[in-house]
Amino acid sequence: MPEEPRGDESLTSQEVPDLVTSFAGVPHDVTGARLAAERFLRDLTQVTPPRATECYHDILLIVAELAANAVQYAPGPFELRMRRTFDGVHVTVHDTSTNRPVPRPFSPSGGGGGIGWYLIETLCTQVSVIPEGGGKDVHVFLPW
Repeated sequence: MPEEPRGDESLTSQEVPDLVTSFAGVPHDVTGARLAAERFLRDLTQVTPPRATECYHDILLIVAELAANAVQYAPGPFELRMRRTFDGVHVTVHDTSTNRPVPRPFSPSGGGGGIGWYLIETLCTQVSVIPEGGGKDVHVFLPW
């Protein structure tokens, strides 16, 4: 008979498989990345519910922003990776651009945009950009 999880042991007793999925880098892949993240979070919720509903929605928003940035600013494919951490979720997006993301001024009259990187820096507990394999990995950690 399997043991019941106790306290902090729940992660070792009931693992949620990491998500690793690749996309071609076309506009509809932003939706695909969001849907993949939703499936991962639904599985995670079965093991460990989020401490607040906002955590679930914040992660989906950040995945969509990272995927949209990869499609808009990096030519070619991107990869989405998600894994459970002790107190949150680690999201990594690998794209083909070596350029570091930089905040742009928000300009609603100039076609919109410009708030994505600010959202990422505000909602995530940690953000890092690491050059990797002819492109870069953007790592973000969010509470769960």
